[in-house]
Amino acid sequence: MPLVAPSLLFADFLRLEEQCRMLNESETDWFHLDVMDGRFVPNISFGPMIVEFIRKTTEKVCDVHLMIVEPEKYTEAFKNAGADHLSVHIEACPHLHRNIQQIKSLGMKAGVAINPHTPVNALSEIIRDIDQVILMSVNPGFGGQKFIPHTMEKIRQLRKLINETGSKALIEIDGGVTVENAPEIVKAGADVLVAGNAVFKSADPKKAIAQLKHS
Repeated sequence: MPLVAPSLLFADFLRLEEQCRMLNESETDWFHLDVMDGRFVPNISFGPMIVEFIRKTTEKVCDVHLMIVEPEKYTEAFKNAGADHLSVHIEACPHLHRNIQQIKSLGMKAGVAINPHTPVNALSEIIRDIDQVILMSVNPGFGGQKFIPHTMEKIRQLRKLINETGSKALIEIDGGVTVENAPEIVKAGADVLVAGNAVFKSADPKKAIAQLKHS
């Protein structure tokens, strides 16, 4: 059974506490928190303060995805805000090993995210050192995009790399995940499903989460 990580980027921020309560009452495993800086991606979302507020609503894992440049400047702030997992983009980190070491030194699980154009083999030198890989199945920066079909092949390639290297990294799929395509994504080798529209735009979010969980 996959882990389900609803993306709070799609929540109604006027009803944020209520929506967090709904997630707590559902089969949600992780809260996925997308941080955007308007530089690495063409959008701005929120920072440590919002993560801190969300942290107060839940005991579930807070999975923070940094779509920002120079993430090392903010790693400690997100730890202090309550992040359990912190993922950085390979494309934004010229000294990736150093970033991963910094995250782990603060007691968080460390992840690496890769954009749709980045090949899986770019992870070969870091895969043993990380806890998760976020495969972007849309171009990062905006919600509501359609799943890029070639991601299925990338999931299979990544699963092969993980198996061959003995890595324990989880495969997390972020972008365009729906109740309809989730079973195929899981069959290809994914461990974690990030879902925004599929949950928060659903008529019955708890049911949508349950359907994703049992994909």
